[in-house]
Amino acid sequence: MNDPRIALCLTCKGRTPHVEQTLPKNLESNTDYQNAVFIVLNFNSADNLLMYLVTNHKPAMKSGRLVVYSFGGDGPFRMAFAKNLAHRCGMLEGADILVNLDADNLTGPGFASYIARQFTLYNKDEIFLWARMIQGQLKRGVSGRIAMSSNSFVLAGGYDEKYDNWGPDDKDMNVRLQRLGRLPLEIESQYLDAIHHKDKLRFKEYPHARPAPGVGEDQFYLLNDATIANFGNIGCGTVYRNFDPNPIELKPLPTRIFGIGMHKTATTSLAKALNILGYDSAHWNSGAWAKAIYTEMTTTGRSKTLEKHYALTDLPIAILYRELDKAYPGSKFILTIRDEEKWLKSVRNHWSYDHNPFRWEWDVYPWASKMHKIVYGQKWFDPTVMLERYRRHNKEVLEFFSGRPSDLLVLDMDLQPETLWASLCRFLAKPVPHGVSYPTEFATLVSKEFL
Repeated sequence: MNDPRIALCLTCKGRTPHVEQTLPKNLESNTDYQNAVFIVLNFNSADNLLMYLVTNHKPAMKSGRLVVYSFGGDGPFRMAFAKNLAHRCGMLEGADILVNLDADNLTGPGFASYIARQFTLYNKDEIFLWARMIQGQLKRGVSGRIAMSSNSFVLAGGYDEKYDNWGPDDKDMNVRLQRLGRLPLEIESQYLDAIHHKDKLRFKEYPHARPAPGVGEDQFYLLNDATIANFGNIGCGTVYRNFDPNPIELKPLPTRIFGIGMHKTATTSLAKALNILGYDSAHWNSGAWAKAIYTEMTTTGRSKTLEKHYALTDLPIAILYRELDKAYPGSKFILTIRDEEKWLKSVRNHWSYDHNPFRWEWDVYPWASKMHKIVYGQKWFDPTVMLERYRRHNKEVLEFFSGRPSDLLVLDMDLQPETLWASLCRFLAKPVPHGVSYPTEFATLVSKEFL
């Protein structure tokens, strides 16, 4: 990835003296990297934060290197919520990489370039960077420094907003990113510095959360095995950009996106379409992968295998929609359907050694056949049984999501490609890709029909 867009996100409520010391130095220290933007989230700060920014940093704001967002919600500062707001504002600025930068933090020279190099060496969604706090070597306050891709941020559900005051929300995020398969890389110490200050300021907004003497922040960590936080409600609220009076509504994001159309209803094409829209989409990666998802969901009520992807289609996803809706509230579901005769013909060809080049795999790796038996009650092709099951599946999905139009999209794959794009993008609040036809994956394998 060349020159990733990096957003360095800081939040402020009553911490303007810190911003006055750190922001000028941080802006100056990162002039070598042109594709970085500093996001300052004014969390209803009652001091002179906005006056300071517009008076002293107008050139940076005019150039786009600094963008100020304001949130005017009532109540005290909420750590994880504020971070989520700032990170989502970074996403509004087109960031590929999101970096949490506390108001008292100093980056050191070339920090943005360093971040870009690390994420360019790897696939940006394979890693995250974090600060290991070493007593006696680093100043207190740098442990909240985490850099992750925008995709990883959304996949994890952001910082867990149950940490509404001072607490180890950064430690929780670190653990959850690792559960998602992200490789943790330590930030080099030369980029980790902070202004020293006493706990009086740190706990000004929530004195009740101040720990007793000798109690460290590790004692505040709420042990759990969760991977996803907030279930779509990630930093939701109204913000204003650079003193523009027009509000920007940060609405819930889908926890996950599930394609729950029966197989052979263009589920591969849907997976490709979701990838084009920027979602990490998985479609029957392997029999072992499908088996793991089915087994985990039916035995524990959630799936660590599934959680590593943002969008999933095909079996066994289609038949698990009830369990998925319970385990991952706030998700979006897409029911793909086809003309029954076309669907049945595709299913017949799918079972045929002559038409399906992968049919032999069912004999060697039998999970596909077992999945078919779970779905149809048998593993051999039977048009009557299969058509009845197809009809029943679609009927039951519609009944289950009745009265929930914002949660379920019915996508008729016999419609024109431009109509499919329009419906899908409207449902997911995404712009229609310009000049890109709706995909028809494997369209040449079976009489140029959808699979």
